[in-house]
Order: sequence, then C-alpha cells, then structure tokens
Amino acid sequence: MNTLTILPGIRVHAENENHHLWNNHGIWFLHYTVHPTPFTKDRIRRSLGTKDVKIARERRDSFFAYLASEATKAAAATARKAFAA
Repeated sequence: MNTLTILPGIRVHAENENHHLWNNHGIWFLHYTVHPTPFTKDRIRRSLGTKDVKIARERRDSFFAYLASEATKAAAATARKAFAA
C-alpha cells in the first residue's frame, strides 16, 4: 500500500493488510472517513462488489491510487493559480 503514504490524511497500520476493508455478510466494503470541514466527518462505506479478499485489496489499492492522483492534480492546479496571482 505505498499509495497510501502519499495521502497525508489516510492512516494505515502496516501490519494489517485488510486496513480500510470491512466484510458485511460475505461482501467486502471499503470503509474510510473524510473530514469535509474541520468540525465534521463522514464515514464512507463503498461496496467493492466481491467476496474475495485478494480482489478487495486490489480494488482498495486502486481506489486510493485514484485519490492520490486526484489530490496531486488539485495541488498542481492550486500551485498554478498561486503562481499566476
């Protein structure tokens, strides 16, 4: 889970390879928390659509890789705006 180290707000316990995964009656879900404001938080659960934990780990990792790429794009856009001003 190297991608997770790129995102500063995601906490990962290296010894737990199923971190952020939750099994609900045989179907694996991605479970994480976002903080839209400093005073609120939302717990998000997204179905990974599989009963296989290995596939669930792959889908979790690809989702967090996508989040990392979006965060990088947003940071670059913000830097461009600050430089232009």
